[in-house]
Amino acid sequence: MPIDRETNKTPNTKDFDEILLKSIDEAFFSLGESVRQSIYFHLEEQFQIKRKQIPKNLKKFQDAIEKIFGSGARFLEILIMKNLYLKVGGSVQMDSVDFISYVNEVKQTYVKSKGSD
Repeated sequence: MPIDRETNKTPNTKDFDEILLKSIDEAFFSLGESVRQSIYFHLEEQFQIKRKQIPKNLKKFQDAIEKIFGSGARFLEILIMKNLYLKVGGSVQMDSVDFISYVNEVKQTYVKSKGSD
């Protein structure tokens, strides 16, 4: 499978990263557009995480969300996981309750399934 020289990623990994970012956008948007914009602003200004960098910095992203929302971060993580589940066609069950493990499991399944197309 070819690798994009700019991003150093396979097309399927790039596709998955976009799906993940859309899932995060939708979760944040559920709180309102101004809240979504505010979250991205704080991620970038306080935690040095740009939106496009989230897929390769999941732990840093998770820590930042927990600092911003406290125990409410879990609600957003679950919402992101549900959005992701719906976008990849329900190919991975939500057995993994840990956000990072779940995202990594979905990514592996997605990249493998698209590699066999």
